[in-house]
This record gives sequence, structure tokens and C-alpha cells, in this order.
Amino acid sequence: MTEPADAGSPRLVDRYPVLAQQLREALVAEREPSLADQVEKLRVVAECGCGDDFCQSLYTAPKPTGAYGPEHRNVRLDAPWPGMLILDVVDGQIAYVEVLDRSPLD
Repeated sequence: MTEPADAGSPRLVDRYPVLAQQLREALVAEREPSLADQVEKLRVVAECGCGDDFCQSLYTAPKPTGAYGPEHRNVRLDAPWPGMLILDVVDGQIAYVEVLDRSPLD
């Protein structure tokens, strides 16, 4: 079995352990157990790169060319900070973690 193209990218739990724990807890609270189970394996493939000082979002799958397509859904979570935590889920897999108005990632 070959490793995915992003296998060399750092795991979210290693790079941002506090954020990973917050994400996991928010998914459990939202009754999204299949997504919560993914957190341990998520890779930080790329930072958002938008340049907004309030955004610390990141890709956990390669950035798409164009739109994600029909199997895309957003999952808005109750962030444990005053800002926002929203996921892009594609074909049941977390592809993007939108982190807005949060203190620096840890």
C-alpha cells in the first residue's frame, strides 16, 4: 500500500496539539464521531495563505482546483474561543480546517 502524497506533511496533533484536541472535542460534541476519529491522522498539507491576520486556517488535503464538488459539506463547530471553527468535508474526509479569530495556534 502506498502512502498518500501528503504523508510527508506534519500531523495536526504533532504540530498543533491543543487545536487538535479542541477540534476532536468539538466534533464529539457535535455528534460527528466519524470526523472526530480522523483528527489523529490529519496532516497539515498547507496553510491558508490568505494573509488575513485573523485567519489561521489550514488544508488537511491538497487544495482543490476550483470548487470541491457535490460531495462537499461545511461543518460549523462550537469553537472554544470567541471566533469560528468550520470544516470543509469532502467525501466524508476533513479537507480544510477554518480557524478564525483565535489566539496563535498551539
